[in-house]
Amino acid sequence: MASIGIAIHHAAALLRQGEVVAIPTETVYGLAANAFDEAAVLKVFQVKQRPSFDPLIVHIGQREDVSRVVKELPPGAEALMNAFWPGPLTLVLPKQPAVPDLVTSGLDTVGVRMPAHALTQELLRSLDFPLAAPSANPFGYVSPTTAQHVADQLGERIPYILDGGPCVVGVESTILGWEGDRWVLYRPGGIAVERIEEVIGRVHPQQRHVIPVAPGMLESHYAPRKPVHLGDVPSLLRRFAGQPMGVIAFRETHPAHRCEVLSERGDLAEAARHLFAVLRELDQSDCAVILAEVFPDEGLGRAINDRLRRASCLNIPSQL
Repeated sequence: MASIGIAIHHAAALLRQGEVVAIPTETVYGLAANAFDEAAVLKVFQVKQRPSFDPLIVHIGQREDVSRVVKELPPGAEALMNAFWPGPLTLVLPKQPAVPDLVTSGLDTVGVRMPAHALTQELLRSLDFPLAAPSANPFGYVSPTTAQHVADQLGERIPYILDGGPCVVGVESTILGWEGDRWVLYRPGGIAVERIEEVIGRVHPQQRHVIPVAPGMLESHYAPRKPVHLGDVPSLLRRFAGQPMGVIAFRETHPAHRCEVLSERGDLAEAARHLFAVLRELDQSDCAVILAEVFPDEGLGRAINDRLRRASCLNIPSQL
């Protein structure tokens, strides 16, 4: 069973030995390995039971490390880094040959970001390699926002969990990619698109990709094991009458077996911070079905709706 602690030197020693370690970030907990060590990265895929066609994000501790991972910076990349790093923004850019194809799923681009968590920043600065790290959960399941969430899901498969407390953002990073001559949104996340557009101008919606070009682009993702239905909650309550229902609401309660309000004051950032913990709680409750309302389609509301939409897909991987 994984031990939980705050020993950065122990986490670093394990990573240098080619092991995987769970690390905290401001978004969710990650399952980290040496990004330049293909055998170590393979352990990440094995522990998560993650398909190899789903690329990983590479985490760096300081700006000068970008050149070790990324071959070239397109227009606007420096401005984005200046504005949002460290923080929940991932940039998908042309990769250096040193980054193994396993990290990028054979693509010639790599997702890179600088996490804004003091413990993980210190860990990264103590290493001479960046860390490849998807979320620290079984593939497709709800992302973890505390060390205990990681222990509950992966504790028997990994040696150590670096405990940085509850994640302050609570949803994964926003992912942008450079395609042709424009920036494209691959995944909404912890940085609102409106803020990004203040820095670089218009961000374009992604074109549909059969193979994901960035993490979190699969249709079924972030999903509990219980069925999730997204839509008009009063209508859904009538549809599933007679069953014990759990409801995820923004600011107002609904007459259900359980109703979890994410932010009574209507704060989308607070709602995002609570989303995955509430999904997990309802999945472990006696509710038969989980109903979720559609959040305001602005700011972090877009990220919340994106996660709920993917959680409501029914084609959940059978190995989960």
